[in-house]
Amino acid sequence: MTSEAWDAAEKAAAGAGIAIRTLDDIAALEDVRRLFERIWRTGATNPPVTADLLRAMAKAGSYVGGAYEGDELVGACFGFFAAPVRDALHSHIAGVARRVAGRHVGLALKLHQRAWTLAEGAGAVTWTFDPLIRRNAWFNLGKLAADVVEYLPDFYGPMDDDINRADPTDRVLVHWPLRAPATLAACAGTPRARDAARLRADGAVVALEASAAGGPIVRPAYGRTVLVGVPADIEALREQDPRCAAEWRTALREVLGGLLAGGARVRGFDRAGWYVVERQDEQ
Repeated sequence: MTSEAWDAAEKAAAGAGIAIRTLDDIAALEDVRRLFERIWRTGATNPPVTADLLRAMAKAGSYVGGAYEGDELVGACFGFFAAPVRDALHSHIAGVARRVAGRHVGLALKLHQRAWTLAEGAGAVTWTFDPLIRRNAWFNLGKLAADVVEYLPDFYGPMDDDINRADPTDRVLVHWPLRAPATLAACAGTPRARDAARLRADGAVVALEASAAGGPIVRPAYGRTVLVGVPADIEALREQDPRCAAEWRTALREVLGGLLAGGARVRGFDRAGWYVVERQDEQ
């Protein structure tokens, strides 16, 4: 399994035109700090992470990986082990420079992280993401075939950066079983796809969707299969219409958070913008 994972990671890196390596040198870790500052636009007074913390994490056996195009750091990811001891890695931050967007550098980083984690004897990786960001939902649930396990309202509290702005930091926690068949297929290039249009034709109920004006419309979540929509670009909406963006946050927390709290399971994400949720209490 570890050999397969490294092969998949190396293939992904080659396809992205980069090289990925683990980092522990303080100069390289300073580069990671600066890269994250540029991505999240925080400034030096409020970095997402500091080089000294990354240095301590690397020394303690945690994962710090960097993606390089030649000598330039264009992506990075780090994580630490979660309880029970060394059973899973929690991936805290991953980011890719805007100029290499679309080249699948993020995918290559995650596959490298997967191979490293398996080599360390752990079988899963967990992380959080903003469920309103459509491209991240597709990447995490489709391209990687990770599973949503929990909705976390305002998980990080206020964050002073230009990505999150004043929006409550709701997140979903995902679990990535590194040896699962769906993960193996995704790492080999076959994402876990879902077809919301077909599911709707088969009787799936829409519980959240966009109005003609772009705001959220909440409907009763009846039926076994429920579709929960998200806007096309919540980050642009936060800049252009903060009030509407805030309404989407509240609506998604109510609908998706409520479904998960009631025992429903997210079965995947249609990249057109739909969470596919299955209620457990419907026969």
